[in-house]
Amino acid sequence: MADGSGYSPPPGIGHNAGPPLEDPQPGVSWRRYCWTKAHKAAWKTPPREIALRRLKRAEELGISYHEYTAEILDTGKFR
Repeated sequence: MADGSGYSPPPGIGHNAGPPLEDPQPGVSWRRYCWTKAHKAAWKTPPREIALRRLKRAEELGISYHEYTAEILDTGKFR
């Protein structure tokens, strides 16, 4: 929470550090639109071969397809 000085503590664990979507500031609706569009683009269904390869690797690592894909999207690195 901001203390009036313009400082707010860093986001907590598990936060993606994106802009606040419920903030009563100008441009909130535009940010919400942009983030919603980016989220949909990031999670669109990949080609079948890529999805099967990710599923196989996720199973080898003992995690779900969703967790593995999220890690790829977050870090840009494949384990």
